[in-house]
Amino acid sequence: MLTLPSEYTTILTSFTRLFSKRVWQHAQILLIGAILTPAQRTVAAVLRIMGLETETHFQTYHRVLNRDRWSSLEVSNLLLAWLIKTFVPTGPVFLGLDDTIERRRGAKIAAKGIYRDPVRSSQSHFVKASGLRWLSLMLLTPIPWAKRVWALPFLTALCPSERYYEKRVRGHKKLTHWARQMLYQARRWLPDRQVVVLADASFAAIELLWRIIQLPNPICMITRFRLDAALYTPAPIRKEGQKGRPRKKGARLPTLKQVLANSRTVWVSLALPDWYGQGPKTVESVSDTAVWFHNGLPPVPIRWVLIRDPKGVFAPQALLCTDLTLSAEQIVKWFVMRWRVEVTFHEVRTHLGVETQRQWSDLAIARTTPTLLGLFSLVTLLAHTHARHRRLPVRQAAWYAKPLPTFSDALAIVRQELWQHLYFHSSHFQGDVRKIPVRALKCLLYAVCYTV
Repeated sequence: MLTLPSEYTTILTSFTRLFSKRVWQHAQILLIGAILTPAQRTVAAVLRIMGLETETHFQTYHRVLNRDRWSSLEVSNLLLAWLIKTFVPTGPVFLGLDDTIERRRGAKIAAKGIYRDPVRSSQSHFVKASGLRWLSLMLLTPIPWAKRVWALPFLTALCPSERYYEKRVRGHKKLTHWARQMLYQARRWLPDRQVVVLADASFAAIELLWRIIQLPNPICMITRFRLDAALYTPAPIRKEGQKGRPRKKGARLPTLKQVLANSRTVWVSLALPDWYGQGPKTVESVSDTAVWFHNGLPPVPIRWVLIRDPKGVFAPQALLCTDLTLSAEQIVKWFVMRWRVEVTFHEVRTHLGVETQRQWSDLAIARTTPTLLGLFSLVTLLAHTHARHRRLPVRQAAWYAKPLPTFSDALAIVRQELWQHLYFHSSHFQGDVRKIPVRALKCLLYAVCYTV
């Protein structure tokens, strides 16, 4: 039986009701092993790190991912509840929405496709990547002991390419359709909270925006916006007895590209406290309301914000917001938080082994990557229990002065706490250090040294 710190047990045992007793015993070992493993996140690596390399029924641990019955959606719901209770008990809830490519190869991986690699590509250089496309919804919240906003994943879905559905009865579902379904689910889980979604230009789609503002409790969405979008004034008020179909829009307005080029445009200076982690920055902006419309689609009222850099460091960019009452300054401040989503994608690849797993069955693939992304949030929760009592150790280097803890420090302290309880407080080893797996001792030394 696993021996865990009492505060960790409170969080982990809350997930017990989502599994059968047999499945939870194996799932818990996989979960703890995935945190402790410093290299590839394969089932074999997890069994070795947990001292179970001689387990003859190793296939039972594979079945947790590729066969056993448990709901990833229920796990996501409970994880979000813990995150909300711990970090955002009151006030608006900020969610980051973005997709990422998990580079995977293999003839048996049916859902893989060929996509543009957003990390390696640029405006002048196009790079393709073979792999799986994941859409992740993350909670954007300040972490008290890190003194910055983190993006904590809680719901991730696999979004196969159009080629995947060619020989299947089910039709292809676009990325924006997956996004709409995930936002609907988040609204069900947070029925009474104000929800603000921050996303990139991929989700600036009229149909998606119109759907979420039609909800009984509308979701506010802020995204990047194209400079050549067709904007109009609101439709004029219909006169009594007027015949014909009601108008959807009014007069055509200049595009944002024209507003940018117009010498008569009045720009307002905005002082932002943090600009993509680079510290304070002053930008110039202009904002107004309009109706975004395209033939065949419903009209969407928006507030647009055009931003430019007085020093010309970055190219002018535009944002849209579905809440017309927000100010331009508030919209820009909120949208800047979205870049933390990219940081989380980098962290899970570097420290949690995303893209190193080797499952090839459909169900195991659909479960493993969302679990590793959710592990980022779980480790943050576990580290927070430690930080409430004492300061997290911060690893330092002569060439890198780090004043505040990062996710690597949070992971190191969680590993250290788990090792101490697993191998030095467990009756299984009865205090005999010689019975601890050699790899476990090496990783314990790694975890302890990492936090010095």
